[in-house]
Amino acid sequence: MKKIAKIIGIIMGCILAVVVVGLGILTVTEYKPEQEEKLEVTGESSGTVAEGDTISIVTWNIGYGALGANADFFMDGGDQVNTATKAQVQENMEAINNRLSEMNPDIIMLQEVDTDSKRSHRIDEAQMIMDELSGYESTFAYNYKVMYVPYPIPTIGKVNCGINTLSRFEVTESTRVALPCPFSYPVRTCNLKRCIMVDRIPVADSDKELVVVNLHLEAYDSGEGKAAQTAMLKDILETEAKAGNYVIAGGDFNQSFSNVDMSAYPLVSEDMWQAGEIDVDEFEKLNFVTDNSTPTCRALNIPYENADWDNFQYYVIDGFIVSENVQVEEISTIDTQFENTDHNPIVMKVTLN
Repeated sequence: MKKIAKIIGIIMGCILAVVVVGLGILTVTEYKPEQEEKLEVTGESSGTVAEGDTISIVTWNIGYGALGANADFFMDGGDQVNTATKAQVQENMEAINNRLSEMNPDIIMLQEVDTDSKRSHRIDEAQMIMDELSGYESTFAYNYKVMYVPYPIPTIGKVNCGINTLSRFEVTESTRVALPCPFSYPVRTCNLKRCIMVDRIPVADSDKELVVVNLHLEAYDSGEGKAAQTAMLKDILETEAKAGNYVIAGGDFNQSFSNVDMSAYPLVSEDMWQAGEIDVDEFEKLNFVTDNSTPTCRALNIPYENADWDNFQYYVIDGFIVSENVQVEEISTIDTQFENTDHNPIVMKVTLN
């Protein structure tokens, strides 16, 4: 019995040592961005924008190329951690690039773009997008950068992921602005560090700027994180709008808008992930727009292929916020049947008044 107890003690000691060393490594290597950081602008574009111009914008969460119709995900009640083979990621990314090329927008706002992650087989998706789409300048901001995510089993592993904006107009400045993080130590060390990315585009023959804000707000928090991040976003956008700039913010809010009818997408079960709601009346000089005729997002508790689509869980959590001097001409959610990612793209045309 003493020998067995000794063996068990050695095993437990080894496990504890691994945990301590692992936590120490995650602590030392934790991604700790500054509150504001200037970002590099890559690529080339020759376009200019002026008052009175009509431009097109797309926002799309591409699910790091690995959340196609075959996928479910453990954080949403599914079983999978590794949701796609390398061939599937490449196929999804090629399909996403083809759709973006067909839409041919002036500005593209993408979320969940991996650059070097285990889950997407280390494919540099941001570079892949730039290689396929010509005539754009590109900016990229990390919001998930962890050397190794040690859960669940099998583990998520290394993650390098962020938000990516492409513009046919010259971007004079791009800034990563850190959002409040709702997670405390040690969970914080291997979790997302959310941000917004603010790109500035000069408006010809004026002292105004077109301010393009790409965002992906908190998903798996108690609600306080979403509220704090939304409040900070509100202050930034209202400041830009009151300065007379043209403001277009777009992305995955992980929340619905209070001015949009969500009755077509009821919660099918209390066990499902629930989106928050933004009270749009709390915002000044800003309008919230999306297209609720088609869901912008699907649940990941089960794969989408071969599912009962009539009784599936859908959401409308993607969209735009625009300043009052930005007139929305058209907005449409493109129904992709969630073939290559768990979100649908939204296309919007606006005029700068």
